Amino acid sequence: MKHLFLLSAIITCVAFTSCRGPKLATADEQMARGEYYDASKTYRKIYNKLTKKDERPLRGEVAFKMAEAHRKLSQSARAAAAYQNAIRYGYPDSMAQLHLAEMLHAEGKYTQAARAYEEYLMRTPDSQTAINGLKGARMAEQMKANPTRYVVKNAKLFNSRRADFAPMFNGDVLYFTTTNEKVTGDKRSEITGMKKSDIWMARKNERGEWMRPEPVEGDLNSDMDEGIVSFSPDGNTMYLTKARRAPNYNTGVEIFTSQRSDAQWSAPVKFEVTGDTISSFGHPAVSPSGEYLYFTSDMPGAGGKDIWRINLKDSKGSLESLGESINTPGDEVFPYMLTDSIMYFSSNGHPGLGGLDIFKATLQPDGNWTVSNVGIPINSAADDFGITFAKGSTQEGYFSSNRGDGRGYDHLYSFQLPELNIVINGWVTDHDEEPIPNAVIRIVGNDGSNQRTATRADGTYTFHLQRGVSYAMLAGAKGYLNARQEFTTDTAEVDAEYGVDFMLASLTKPNIVENIFYDFDRATLRPESKEALDGLATLLRDNPNITIEMASHTDRVGSEEYNIDLSQRRAKAVIDYLIEAGISPDRLQYQGYGKSRPKTVTKRVARIYPQFKEGDILTEEFILALPEEADRQAADQINRRTEFKVLSVDYRMY
Repeated sequence: MKHLFLLSAIITCVAFTSCRGPKLATADEQMARGEYYDASKTYRKIYNKLTKKDERPLRGEVAFKMAEAHRKLSQSARAAAAYQNAIRYGYPDSMAQLHLAEMLHAEGKYTQAARAYEEYLMRTPDSQTAINGLKGARMAEQMKANPTRYVVKNAKLFNSRRADFAPMFNGDVLYFTTTNEKVTGDKRSEITGMKKSDIWMARKNERGEWMRPEPVEGDLNSDMDEGIVSFSPDGNTMYLTKARRAPNYNTGVEIFTSQRSDAQWSAPVKFEVTGDTISSFGHPAVSPSGEYLYFTSDMPGAGGKDIWRINLKDSKGSLESLGESINTPGDEVFPYMLTDSIMYFSSNGHPGLGGLDIFKATLQPDGNWTVSNVGIPINSAADDFGITFAKGSTQEGYFSSNRGDGRGYDHLYSFQLPELNIVINGWVTDHDEEPIPNAVIRIVGNDGSNQRTATRADGTYTFHLQRGVSYAMLAGAKGYLNARQEFTTDTAEVDAEYGVDFMLASLTKPNIVENIFYDFDRATLRPESKEALDGLATLLRDNPNITIEMASHTDRVGSEEYNIDLSQRRAKAVIDYLIEAGISPDRLQYQGYGKSRPKTVTKRVARIYPQFKEGDILTEEFILALPEEADRQAADQINRRTEFKVLSVDYRMY
């Protein structure tokens, strides 16, 4: 990761002399000043010249220091190889084992990283850094198997051949830090080996399309490193990080401010956080209310770099660390305040996928924060940091990552959480399964939603829904009774499609009630009839102003007198069930028709029994003329039916 000149400052100086040769002393000086790129090259030259057997201990030391330089540059593969060499040559510092585990972790080699963490913990069992690292390596495979729904894409329009990182929205304008070939400073950074960074921006055209980025206007950029910005709520004050650099002096970073006037940004002015002149202060993040400034510093705290804040409205005495729920012995950097109580930040100390991961923290009433890893694909084994959300959105924005770049260069990536596609489709038909066009369907959710639609010409409808919501649905059409249904969508974050069909009872013709069963030759209702009977009771409750006649029909077998009596008793059994279910008796009549009203084949019946055609009347003569016994039995089955017809629609309306 090539942006570490804005992350890191060496807290203490090291001796600039060495009895083992000027070259090693020079490399140590470069490392102490934070000139990691130059130091890595110098250590490499020294390492390659140490070939004698008695130089093995020194070779191990140089390998470790070279690994440290590569680690600071987030060149994890090179760092891991150098740490392995340091261990091979007997370098005594156990931190080589811990950092080897971290670099393997950052390479996505989770099994090897776990073994390296375990080996380190055998010697240092209380290391919280190693404990969290091991936890992250072990949970990485599970996170890979359960990615979030975010869609991540390389923001190629904004990215150069160098490093581009730390995006930040100011209204609809996207600002970011870059070391592209067109930046202001001509000198190469001793820290990264690239040009010094500048702040650039990108705007959208009148069609809402991003245009190519360009340098910010005004006196903001210089031949020094500038970048990693945040803005006041009104967008007119920029807080930025700027590197301080002087010969033979530790490299550090400080926070500056710049003012916007007529689209121009003024020359930066140092923002005094404290009187501390040794520590570094960077990565400013203004809360949406403008009350607090969050930032990263290596001031003494939990360890490494921590996140702090001060009150911008009354800074005196307001400096505070965010505490152990946020800060770990590792590095916590790049805070971003989505709201005054929701913060995103990056850390290599909390359990993660390797390198820096992005975490979401929510402030609780007791002042502590709950922290969660935002998961794959926003996070990866590489460094992922510097997230920002588009204006007015909690679902899309940009972040930076060095994934897939062996040089450790950072690039901008977009992320977007697609809306879940949760739909309900269905048909509205009559009891003969004929589609009912222009039927009105209402759907009301317990989330307060209320939608209405009409069926298409083929009787179909569609609604878009939300997950985890309970819905009540009501369908109705002219000439038909209303029908109601209820259901709840799943809470899982996946696309889903539901199907709910409505069968509306006609006001003008008999409606068959399916699945009502009686004992043979008796009027006793069988238990499996309960669902159909309960549905009929619900229909009557949903339509409280109707009265009905319940009719029962038999087949052709038996005498007329016998069939009339049997069907009469069966129709009465249904009425008795409805009365017991709470339906008023004066809304109900029953009639047994025996075999006197043979069924006329409908489109639905013809679909189920294709041996008959629509319009056939299943009289005794028709049935006896059928050549197959199976067809005669099917006709008898069709004639044995229970149905109801609506007698009135104004019961107790006046």
